[in-house]
Amino acid sequence: MSPLPFVIVILLSLFLVPFSSTSPSPPLRLSLHLHSPPFDSHSSHHPLLPLSISSLLRATILRNHSHPNTSPSLSPLFPHSYGGYSLSFSLGSPPHLFPFLFDTASHLSWLPCSHSFRCLHCLPSPSPPPLYFPNSSLSSRLIGCHNPSCYWIHPSHSCPENGTVSNATLCSPYLLVYGSGSTGGLLMLDKLNLPGRTLPNFVFGCSLFSDRQPPAGLAGFGRGSPSVPAQLGMTHFAYCLVSRKFDDDSAVSGSLFLGGSADVPLVSKDLQFIPFVRNPTKSLPFSVYYYVALRKITVGGKKVQLQTMALYPGHTGDGGTIIDSGTTFTYMEPTSFHSLVETFTQVIGGRYNRSAHVESRTGLKPCFIIPTKTSQLELPQLVFHFEGGAEMKLPVENYFVIANSEAVCLAVVTDGAASHVASGPSIIIGSFQQQNYYMLYDLAGERLGFRQQNCVHH
Repeated sequence: MSPLPFVIVILLSLFLVPFSSTSPSPPLRLSLHLHSPPFDSHSSHHPLLPLSISSLLRATILRNHSHPNTSPSLSPLFPHSYGGYSLSFSLGSPPHLFPFLFDTASHLSWLPCSHSFRCLHCLPSPSPPPLYFPNSSLSSRLIGCHNPSCYWIHPSHSCPENGTVSNATLCSPYLLVYGSGSTGGLLMLDKLNLPGRTLPNFVFGCSLFSDRQPPAGLAGFGRGSPSVPAQLGMTHFAYCLVSRKFDDDSAVSGSLFLGGSADVPLVSKDLQFIPFVRNPTKSLPFSVYYYVALRKITVGGKKVQLQTMALYPGHTGDGGTIIDSGTTFTYMEPTSFHSLVETFTQVIGGRYNRSAHVESRTGLKPCFIIPTKTSQLELPQLVFHFEGGAEMKLPVENYFVIANSEAVCLAVVTDGAASHVASGPSIIIGSFQQQNYYMLYDLAGERLGFRQQNCVHH
């Protein structure tokens, strides 16, 4: 997830139609049919609301050494107006269902926990999130200091040397610091119940406070043995993120496929594959991310000038490109972002005027004024080109949004001025750009497969 605050789309009720092409760099038509309320600067529910929900820094969690059932399962993924996609896991004995934000750039899964839980400046929600109560589960227990799993989050910690100290001495509390906030609490074990499988000793965080976090827990699907895929013994997982026009619609969902330890991915036809790349530092938080070998970006066939660090992570760990389900709009470090904006402006070539007013109000740019008496705009295609020749040719609704009938804005963001020294990944391909894409994480094969498709799960 991105380390810095930026805007996300809220309640975008859009009907945007991509058009196929036969030319190398075709304009795409953006249809201007929408069902969104008028812009109200005094409302907290206007269609484009600046919120900070993303983060790069993710702490580690601990691995469960049990041997889970490895049957594959399918779970629905629901889009939300706070910018994320959620799934539900059943936890405890007796089992209770809890919502989690689906995040491929995190290790630790955590839940709001007990009556002591406090949430400061948390993102808006129609109802408070359900709380996890350890005392209500017969299978819950706190992780002790001498438990090997404690070292996954505190690798250099030491337990008291007194010989009378037992495993009842608790593992030290965790603190996860995100760019947009934080959460902290105690590490726990409890039974995780999924369709077709049960994990008796699932390791997660019992969060006692959160600051500026989504109204749910978080499910960590990043790299590393402490993650959900590792604890479940998965060799692969896949997801399909439904369009954001279905935000907060409980009747429509995408899907998350949790592969077993040995089964072959069932849906691999027509996929393009790109290799995962390892960060040279092999240290946290960089080791958690899924880096991909991006080689160039084009706008209407014109190459965007990118810094080398945007394509390859450097010796400090900074740089490179990652795929992240927990970041909303794609993030780019300032220099590459300004080059992208300049390229869009050049290719559009004055056909549409920019709106400084909308750019100021939304925090997005460039924003182009919609001409009167038109129902479509012709916009250049944005393409991510990867090592090996794979190309992600985005449909226009995956990188432009409509701001209240007045303008269309590029759904890519940055932070600060071009002189800012970026840390962490240089480019984070977010969930907005992954709408209606089937994404297969082949963990055993160290590669990512993708194809465009309708993600509505029936």
